[in-house]
Amino acid sequence: MGRIAVAAIVSFWVIPISILVNRVVPEPYMDEIFHVPQAQQYCKGNFKSWDPMITTPPGLYYLSLAYVASLFPGMLTVKAVSFFDVCSTAVLRSTNGVLAVLCSIILYEIITYLRPALDDRKATLQAVVLALYPLHWFFSFLYYTDVASLTTVLAMYLACLKKKYLFSALLGAFAVLIRQTNIIWLIFVACIGVINITLAHRRIGAEVNENHVSERKNDFLTSTSSISVGSNLRKRKSGKAVDKDDISIPSTSSFSATQTSGLLGEIQDIILTSWHMKWGILVSFSPFLLALLAFIAFIHWNGSVVLGAKEAHAISPHFAQIMYVSLFTVLLSPPLHITFGQVATLLQSFWKNRPLSFFQWLFALTVGLLTVHFFSIAHPYLLADNRHYPFYLWRKVIKAHWSMKFLLVPLYVYSWFSIFGILGRTQRKIWVLVYFLATAATLVPAPLIEFRYYTIPFYFLILHSDNTDNRHWLLMGVLYTSLNIFTLMMFLFRPFHWDHEPGIQRFIW
Repeated sequence: MGRIAVAAIVSFWVIPISILVNRVVPEPYMDEIFHVPQAQQYCKGNFKSWDPMITTPPGLYYLSLAYVASLFPGMLTVKAVSFFDVCSTAVLRSTNGVLAVLCSIILYEIITYLRPALDDRKATLQAVVLALYPLHWFFSFLYYTDVASLTTVLAMYLACLKKKYLFSALLGAFAVLIRQTNIIWLIFVACIGVINITLAHRRIGAEVNENHVSERKNDFLTSTSSISVGSNLRKRKSGKAVDKDDISIPSTSSFSATQTSGLLGEIQDIILTSWHMKWGILVSFSPFLLALLAFIAFIHWNGSVVLGAKEAHAISPHFAQIMYVSLFTVLLSPPLHITFGQVATLLQSFWKNRPLSFFQWLFALTVGLLTVHFFSIAHPYLLADNRHYPFYLWRKVIKAHWSMKFLLVPLYVYSWFSIFGILGRTQRKIWVLVYFLATAATLVPAPLIEFRYYTIPFYFLILHSDNTDNRHWLLMGVLYTSLNIFTLMMFLFRPFHWDHEPGIQRFIW
């Protein structure tokens, strides 16, 4: 029932807003001027045609072909209409509308899988609020790769959670075919799968050993109690034997569900258990390895990660992206991070581990200051294009004064410590580390500040938080709805013109 409710609620806004967007902006806009004509070439059957300005692979266009074929199967069969005739801008955009509904169902499935005890209404509320996430919501009405990318990545993760590894790897390979950076999330999902398998195997082994030890001790106690009818001397001797036996039988478990070990201990457990299970793991996760090898071969053949516009999207050491994504994530989930309770929790943790926490914060602040000073990149697109939020944040906030980029560093550091703290309450340290590395590997090479790039890290964080308070989720829903209405109104009804370029310009994320 929950997934049907989620799909119905999301469809309730996807359908009318899609109609509104297509009525006000019927022609392709911004990146759509590349994606729509390219998809229409595929609709014509011209698969050799390729626009050199397109940076991503053709996965979205294949999805659109399958979608159009499912919409008009009869007419296409009798040749009453061609693919090209039905591949209009509105129809192509509706691909993402359908994917947005599908994505909301996948979100619901992941939420209920990760938290099986969660009430159905709460799971529905959380899935609907996450479907309102502004970067995901807005591009559900345009022909961009973002919605398809997120949907396939989350589907890959859900399949991996359910231990359907071959299907998960196939979904991951298709996610890479939609957007190249998804190779990082394919590796992330594979790593999480290995972590879950190895630590679960170790936990089961530990529980078996503990049960075996408990049975031995019970058998021993039964045998010693049977001779308690003897002399006082014999009673004293048997009592000593029990104490000795209790001391001499150690617990052989190295891990239990209630035991928390350090990062190095978790890594050691994973390595040892993985070696013990190496053939099973290799068989289960070989499809992920094949996808990775295929991607490496593609880079060797293409000479770059991106397909087109290689000069504008050259890999750069943009380490400041790590700072930006943390603060952006915190600002888009304030009930998790910007509360007295969360601040008090971090201060309590700092005070409890004073020497270590002091050096951790000092190190993080130092790295943050060096990062924003030496590895902050102002891409030409960022400086020239006033149709995006980052343009105004860069000029009005970060560049408002020479010191501002340094004054923001404590906020970046607080944001990451808050993120680590929230994930640390539900996930192992190795999980948090892999998440951080995947986020960094996705964002650092990107020279352009694009909030769209932060979407997948945001979803993995929120899905693994322990926030089940309906008030917090409703507050996030109100925040997202407000941002969505403002951005949509600006996009549709506040167009403007550039002096140096003809045509109507519109504000967009």
